[in-house]
Amino acid sequence: MTFEKPHISVQGLNVQIGDNHILKDINIDIPNKKVTSIIGPSGCGKTTLLKTFNRLLDNTSDVKITGKVLVDGENIYDPNIEITHIRKKMGLLSQRPYPLPMSIYDNIAYGPRIHGSPKKKDLDILVEEQLKNVGLWEEVKDRLNAPATRLSIGQQQRLCLARGLAVGPEMILGDESTSALDPLSTHIIEDLFMKLKEKYSIVLVTHILRQAARVSDYIIFVYMGKIIEYGPAEQILKNPQEQLTKEYVKGYIV
Repeated sequence: MTFEKPHISVQGLNVQIGDNHILKDINIDIPNKKVTSIIGPSGCGKTTLLKTFNRLLDNTSDVKITGKVLVDGENIYDPNIEITHIRKKMGLLSQRPYPLPMSIYDNIAYGPRIHGSPKKKDLDILVEEQLKNVGLWEEVKDRLNAPATRLSIGQQQRLCLARGLAVGPEMILGDESTSALDPLSTHIIEDLFMKLKEKYSIVLVTHILRQAARVSDYIIFVYMGKIIEYGPAEQILKNPQEQLTKEYVKGYIV
C-alpha cells in the first residue's frame, strides 16, 4: 500500500540476527497522522520491525540490516546519519512503563533539559501541558515532586508517554504498550492514541485483535518475517484478501 507522502517508507528491508533471518524483504509505506497497527503471531517479527524505525537494533549483537527506512524522506540507515536526531523524532512506549528514578516533574523535564537549557518557567508550562495531554494533570498536580514510582502502573505508562512527547517527536511507537495494564488503564491509553493521532503518526505492535479494531486506521499483518497483507483496518479484519490473514483473524493461527 502506498501513500503520496508517507511518514515512513520501508524499502527492501532485511534483518538478520546471527543465522536467523527475521525480516524478509519488507516494503511498506506508513501514513502521517494515522494509527497503524502491526499484528501477527508471537515471534513473527512485529517488534523487530518496529525497532527498525528508530534504530533500536543497533546494539543487538550479530545483527545485519540491509535496505532502507526513510523517515520524512531521509534514510535513517545512511552511514552518515546522526542517530540522536532520528531518535528524537520517535516517542517510544514499551510493554511496561519505565519511569526514571526521580520526581514526576523531573521525568517530564528530563528530555528537554538534555536537548537544551529551558528556563524554569518554560519547563513548568511544558510539564503541565504534557501531563494534560495524557490526562494526568488533575491526578498529580499537587504532588509533582513525589517519586514517579509511587504512581500506579497505568499512571506510570501515561507518564512515560508524556515524557516522550515532551521532546517534540513526530511519531509515537508502541510495543504492546497496554499488555501490562488493567482494562481501565488500557481504555485510557487507547483513547489517548485516538486523540494524539491529530498531531502524531502512531505505529503500534499489538497481539489483541479487538484493540487493533478499536484504534487502527491501517493494519499490517506479519507472518514469519514477511508482510502478508496491509490495508485499512476494516478490510484486514472483516474482509481479508489473503488466506493466511483469514486464518489469523479467525484464530486459527496463534
